[in-house]
Amino acid sequence: MSGGEAEKVALVTGSLAEARLERLAASLASEALQPQVVNVGVKVAALMTAEILERRLKLPEGVDRAVLPGRFRGDLERLSRFFGVPFERGPEELADLPTFFGRGGLEPDLSRHDCLIFAEIVDATMLSHDELIEKSRRLRADGADVIDLGCLPDTPYPHLEDHIGALIADGARVSVDSANADELARANRAGASYLLSLSEKTLAIADEGDATPILVPASPADMDSLLRAMDALEARGRAYLADPILDPIHFGFTDSVVRYAELRRLRPNAPILMGIGNVTELTDADTTGINAILMGMISELNVQAVLAVQVSPHCRTAVREFDRARREYFAAREIGSLPQGFGGGLMALRDRRPVTSTAADLDELARDIRDRNYRIEVSEKGVHVFNKDGHHIGADPFDLYPHLAVEGDPGHAFYLGVEIARAEIAFRLGKRYTQDEPLKFGVAGETAESLEQAHKLSFKNAGSTLAEKREERAKRAPKTEQPTEPASGGAEEPTS
Repeated sequence: MSGGEAEKVALVTGSLAEARLERLAASLASEALQPQVVNVGVKVAALMTAEILERRLKLPEGVDRAVLPGRFRGDLERLSRFFGVPFERGPEELADLPTFFGRGGLEPDLSRHDCLIFAEIVDATMLSHDELIEKSRRLRADGADVIDLGCLPDTPYPHLEDHIGALIADGARVSVDSANADELARANRAGASYLLSLSEKTLAIADEGDATPILVPASPADMDSLLRAMDALEARGRAYLADPILDPIHFGFTDSVVRYAELRRLRPNAPILMGIGNVTELTDADTTGINAILMGMISELNVQAVLAVQVSPHCRTAVREFDRARREYFAAREIGSLPQGFGGGLMALRDRRPVTSTAADLDELARDIRDRNYRIEVSEKGVHVFNKDGHHIGADPFDLYPHLAVEGDPGHAFYLGVEIARAEIAFRLGKRYTQDEPLKFGVAGETAESLEQAHKLSFKNAGSTLAEKREERAKRAPKTEQPTEPASGGAEEPTS
């Protein structure tokens, strides 16, 4: 592509999505972009193979690159070599094409951050070595950098040194959180990396070892005492983290936020830690939103560390939420951007673009269906279920059930019940629904995948309840180069 010319992009699709994609391509056309839709001649573009594309695809002359459906799983490098132009996967939904081209189709880089996460184990005193190691590993897998051992008031901790040694041997960095000066001194001598917390009255404990102290006011909201403690350690050349203490809502929360801002104003380069448990644990609200706001303050004030607590069941994903937030916010801050468009890891109950097809789009698509396979979609009007025999819309699965021909087929009935229930949840919450895909709840949802993979959509195999039926149908089907239609309930044409 020479300078000043519009980039020519081939949007490869199948027949069912062609009309919608043509309209979208026309809206995307500009002086910089010239998209051209290319129908390969199959119904379901997402099920194409590299072999089919090599035989059937005819690229327009002078095309600069080709964009395939997001669920295409063929070899892109092979196709790039064969056709002599770059091939890439687009988004999984047509509605996301404008965003795809606006960001160049690039995944955000979430590999970096500049904020440590301390994860507290509040009942460490009561745990065995094995239980402690297991909890530590789970927290570190969720993103924790430092494991904080919480000491209980008036509860002896005779095995503190053993716990510290076991965690260090397992590869963890350890902090100890106690109001008992003797326990903090023991922790320092035993090799802990951090001590929570020292004030100007207990600074001598820092001399018991090499641990970095977290400094707090000598009395609530006493900023002068915190500044004096910081000055004392700086004069001795000792590292520290300063924590003005975040207070619960209705018990000084706003004033405590102001203290963090004031500390940063007074000490522009001081290392600061913010403990968030007083807000997340003591507020009956979903933690993803709370942590997103707290991370915003942390990012703006350049706070170097956060202490996360996940005692209450509703706070059980606080560590992974902060891990995701620190990465998204770091990436946004680096380019001077709002924290939008960086993977949606904190979008637990809502999606920014929940509906990918309007009711009119789905009505048009339903008219072109010529088989009995059920398609399930969500629009602004509700849940759509359609095949060649009809197109039905409702918000309640019980309203849709009478229109489903599943008599004598319990496996199919179960599959459709699961999928329609998912679609109803998505419709009522404002989540995105894709047939044969689990609903995405950001890092707040339980997942067996890594944090980085948890938010990347991928093409899933259809429901297992239909596996046997599909195997039988595959055996009976004639062998042709065109891929078979998805079985009842399978996704039909999810993207370009």
